[in-house]
Amino acid sequence: MKNKYSHYYFFQNYLANSFIYQYYFLIEEKSKKLPFNKESTMIRTEKYRFWILVSIVAISGFSQGMLLPIIAVIFEKDGMASSLNGLNATALYLGVLIASPLMEAPLRKMGYKPLILIGGFTVALTLFLFPLWKSFWFWFALRLLIGIGDHTLHFATQTWITSTSSKEKLGRNISLYGLFFSLGFAFGPSLTSLVKINEALPFMLTSAVSFILWITVFTLRNDFPEKDKDSVSFLGTFKRFGKVWKYAWVALLPPFGYGFMEASLNGSFPVFALRNGINVESVSFIIPAFSIGSIITQLPLGMLSDKFGRKNTLIVVLIIGLLSFISAGLVYQSVIGLVICFLIAGMAVGSTFSLGISYMADLLPKTLFPAGNIMCGILFSLGSMVGPFFAGMIIEKIEGASFFYLISTMLFIIFLSLCSFRTSKKNNYSSISH
Repeated sequence: MKNKYSHYYFFQNYLANSFIYQYYFLIEEKSKKLPFNKESTMIRTEKYRFWILVSIVAISGFSQGMLLPIIAVIFEKDGMASSLNGLNATALYLGVLIASPLMEAPLRKMGYKPLILIGGFTVALTLFLFPLWKSFWFWFALRLLIGIGDHTLHFATQTWITSTSSKEKLGRNISLYGLFFSLGFAFGPSLTSLVKINEALPFMLTSAVSFILWITVFTLRNDFPEKDKDSVSFLGTFKRFGKVWKYAWVALLPPFGYGFMEASLNGSFPVFALRNGINVESVSFIIPAFSIGSIITQLPLGMLSDKFGRKNTLIVVLIIGLLSFISAGLVYQSVIGLVICFLIAGMAVGSTFSLGISYMADLLPKTLFPAGNIMCGILFSLGSMVGPFFAGMIIEKIEGASFFYLISTMLFIIFLSLCSFRTSKKNNYSSISH
C-alpha cells in the first residue's frame, strides 16, 4: 500500500519535515514550559484567531487578484497567444485539484496551524520567485505551487472557522471569510499599473505583505479537527468524500456554480462584449459591478441565512440571480443595462460559495468538515475550469445573448436541485451520527 501511494506519503513527509513545521513545533514545546500567564492567553482568544484567519485569506485573495491580470498583461505585451495565456492561468486550479486529496490526513495529524504556516509560506515564497525568470513553463510551475499553497491555506482556515463557529454565527463568520477574500481579490488588480514602473515590483510587494501577515499565525494556539472512526489515510479520505457526496451533494453545487460563473464572467465575457460592439473601457466598468454587488451583500446574506436557513436563502438568491442574467441577455447591447444586471446578480449570487460552505456544515457532523471543505474547493475549481470552456464554445457557435442564457441555465439547475432536496433522517448524516 505504501508503494502504491508513494506520492501521498512523500507529501506527508514533506509537510512533517519542513523547517516551518519544525520551527512551529519548537515554539509550541517552549510555550508549554512557560508559567501560566493570563495576559499571554488573551492573545489566543477565538476573536483574535478569527480575525487573523480572515486577514490571511484577504491577502490570499489579493495575491490571486494581482496575478491574473498582471501575468496576462505581461504575456500580452510580449506577444504571447491568448490561448497560451489562458492555459497558464489554469495552472492555479490544477494545483488545487492535485493537492485536494492529500490535504485531510496531514491536517488530522498536525492540526490547523502548521498547514496554514506551510500554505502561507509557499504562497509568499512563490510570489518572490516570479521575477527571477520570465518563462512560460517556469511561471506555469509557480502558479501550480500558488494553487497548492493557496488551497492548503484556504482548506485549513475554512475548516477551522466552520468547526469552531456556533450554528447561530456560522453564516456570519463564513460570509466574513468570503467578504475578506473578495475585498482582497478586488484590490489585487490595482497593482497592475506598477508593471509600467518595474515588472518585478507587484510580485515583490505582494510577497512582502504576505510574509508580514504570515508571521502573525505563530501567535495562534494550534487546534485539531474532531476525530473520525475511519482511518487517517488516502483511502480513508476518499471514503469520507463518498459520505460527503451522499449526504450533502446539494451543498456542493453552489460552490461549483460560483466558480463556473466567476471564471466565465472574468474570462469569457470580455470576448463576448468585444464581439458585440462593447469597447474595452465599458467592460472595465461592467465586470467589477458583479464584485461590488457581492461585497455589498456578503455579510447581510450570511446573517439572513443564520436566521431563515441556508436552503431558503440560497433558493431566493438563485431566483434573483437567474432573473438578473436573463435580463442581461435582453439588454446585452446596453452598457448601463449590463452594469445594473451585473450589480444585482452580484448582490444575489455573489455569495453562493460562502452560503454553500455554511449549508454543507449544516448537513454534516464536524468529523466530516475537513472532507466537506475539500470537496467545496474541488467543485469550485472544476466549475472555474469548465465554465470558460463551455462559455467559449457557446460564444463561438451561437450568436446573440447565448452567453447569459448559459449561466442562467446553470443557476436554474442548481435551483431545481435545492428545491428537490429534502433533509430527513434518510439523507441527513448529522441526524444519523448524532
